[in-house]
Order: sequence, then structure tokens, then C-alpha cells
Amino acid sequence: MNSEAVFRVIEQAKRSEAKTHAFHHMMEDKIHQLHLIIGLHDEDPADCLVKFAIEYIEMAPKVMDCVEACAKEAHADWLFEPFLTAAFNYFVNPTVVFSHYTGLDGLLMKAYLCHRLLEEMYENNKSIRNSQLCAVEVTQANLLAHQLIGEPFANELDESMLMTVKQVAGSPKYYDLNLSTFVEKAQHQTWKWMRDHWQTLLSRNHIEFHFSYRNVL
Repeated sequence: MNSEAVFRVIEQAKRSEAKTHAFHHMMEDKIHQLHLIIGLHDEDPADCLVKFAIEYIEMAPKVMDCVEACAKEAHADWLFEPFLTAAFNYFVNPTVVFSHYTGLDGLLMKAYLCHRLLEEMYENNKSIRNSQLCAVEVTQANLLAHQLIGEPFANELDESMLMTVKQVAGSPKYYDLNLSTFVEKAQHQTWKWMRDHWQTLLSRNHIEFHFSYRNVL
């Protein structure tokens, strides 16, 4: 996988955003549409969302690099290759659906598909699912991205992603595969920076999920 190609696409979109601020304006419109459990604790809440989105997008190729490296070390690259190919193609060979989305908004959708695909990959294998590789913060980040994309389009992205998962990991045989060696590689100290990055992604951008009903009144 050539993650450099993905980063080039991201850098181009960031340069465009710096000139137009188009995505920032979109986030200004999104603020009052967010679910009540999502709190933005900053003087410029739209800027919180923009910074979150950029980091979320940039994490996609980094996560793909991690999965690819750990899969190779575990001699399971053949198994993860279909996931990585699908995730990579979201960015470099997008479908016609994304033809009208050329900025950070389009990249947010592609990153969402990538992260959700890998999240479902974890969920569809028993050994990975029980490892807690996919932390609750990843799920929360995906939920926020879903909100920023907006319904019903985000739901349509979920449906298309689940079709891909069904094709490559929809069998009981995949669920029962012993991938403990992959889990061990992914939990190695080498990738601690990425786990830490995920765990602080929301708080670092002054975003918090308030799950207590009393807190959202």
C-alpha cells in the first residue's frame, strides 16, 4: 500500500481549505445540528470540528500502515490485504459518488469509510474483538464523523461499507480464525503512539461526549 499517495491527496485538500475555508463554513452550519451528547468546549467550536476532522482523516493512512505492518509480521498479510485494498481505494480510486466532493468534506467521508471498515474487521473476528484493540474512543470518533457527514448519506456509506465487509469477512470461518499473533503485533510498544493518539483525539480538540442525561440539559 502506498500511503504516501493518500497523504498527497490530504495535503492538497488542506492547502485548498487554507485558501477557501469552505470546510470551516460547513462546520459552522453543523454545530447546531450535532446530537446533545456531543459537547464542544472552545471559543471557536467550528475550529474544533475542523481540527478533529483533519486529524481523523490523517489517521486513516497511519492506521492502514499499522495494520499492514502487523499483518506482515504475523504472516497474515494475505488475510488483511482485501481490507487494505478497499480502504486504500476509498482515497485513490473513489467511486463516482465522491466526484462532487473534492475537499476535506470528501476526505472525511473516505476516512469514515476506512475507519468503519477496519472497525468492522475487528468486530468480525473473535480474537481481535476480545483484544480491545478498537478502543471506545475510536467508536466515539466514528460517531462524531457520522454526525458531521450527516444523514441519510452517512447511513448510505455504512451500508456500502458493510457490503464490503460481508464480501471479505462475512463467514463464520473468518470469525473463528486465531489472529492472536496479529493482536500481539498491534499491541506492541511500537504502535503505542497511535493508540495514545486515538485516546486523546477528542479531548485534544476540546470535544467531549456527555453520556449522562443530566449533563445535556
